[in-house]
Amino acid sequence: MANKEYTLNQEQVARFAKAMGHPARIAILEFLAKQTECYFGDIHEELPIAKATVSQHLKELKEAGLIQGEIETPRVKYCINRENWKLAHKLFGEFFGTCACKKESCCE
Repeated sequence: MANKEYTLNQEQVARFAKAMGHPARIAILEFLAKQTECYFGDIHEELPIAKATVSQHLKELKEAGLIQGEIETPRVKYCINRENWKLAHKLFGEFFGTCACKKESCCE
């Protein structure tokens, strides 16, 4: 079996998609996209889940590079990572724009 490697774009799209693969993370991204900055407590108040769960979701989004956090003792401030947000927009746009079939269904 041949050893085929994935392109950097394929790996990045998969990384972003995995991070966005939970409704709570989508809710966090939607919330943060409407803010210039916000604190953990603001995010926790927005979601019907435990603080520990919010923390885990924020960690996943931060590790994927979709958000960034800054410690302002005793709080943590979060915002969208604008550079990676633009990259995700570009990569997902390219990915979803590659479908050769322009009809409603190519299977007919």
